[in-house]
Amino acid sequence: MAPSITAGIIASNAEQDIAECLESVSWADERLVILDTRSADATGAIAERLGARVVPHPFEDFARQRNVGLDLAEGDWIFYLDTDERCSPALAEEMRAAVLREEYAGWWVPRRNIILGREVHYGGWYPDYQLRLLRRGRARYDLSRPVHEVVQLQGPAGYLQTPLLHYNYRTMAQFRAKQRQYIGYEAQIRYQQGIRPKPWTYFLQPLREFWRRYITLKGYRDGLHGLRLCALVAYYYGFLVTVRLGRLWRSRKG
Repeated sequence: MAPSITAGIIASNAEQDIAECLESVSWADERLVILDTRSADATGAIAERLGARVVPHPFEDFARQRNVGLDLAEGDWIFYLDTDERCSPALAEEMRAAVLREEYAGWWVPRRNIILGREVHYGGWYPDYQLRLLRRGRARYDLSRPVHEVVQLQGPAGYLQTPLLHYNYRTMAQFRAKQRQYIGYEAQIRYQQGIRPKPWTYFLQPLREFWRRYITLKGYRDGLHGLRLCALVAYYYGFLVTVRLGRLWRSRKG
């Protein structure tokens, strides 16, 4: 018998996306939605109406929420996707073939990012591999990385060729809201690592991030759209994370 696959989705206030997301994984042996108990819209009701198993769970961070999914899934494998991602039939077919290969404990999946209405090819946004297809019992999420999660895998991982489609940051308001959420997590991670900002870090860190995205990762090849995105990421992940990190150190001293 072929290994079974659970499609796992972490969801909160995603009523505009959850139906299309679930329909894109209608091929899965099980569809499991881990619903943030703070969710106040119809996400859970829509998911149940479409036949998914919905499990409400209090949200602590993304790593813990994904570990809950690993524990609850009934499939031999779990394929994680976000509510703003879509799985194509070609990717489903490739995954069905991949899980037959017993030597692998996980598979990296490439991702195409549609940001502010345009697909982005450079600046680190493609192929943007994500470790999303995991053999249950041989994968856990690292709890020291509550956001931009890291999988601790017992065994080798392979690379798939067919990408996920990611409708990432449809509006600037959504971009700003998500970055505000991530800034706090990232600053806390750096603080726990003992990283302490120096006066020049406030200037050099955003400059390094912009250079990495725009020059090293060739963000300039996406034209003005690439320039805009690289500058935004440098501002949020370079400057604002450093500001938040500095505040953490000062508050602990006080």
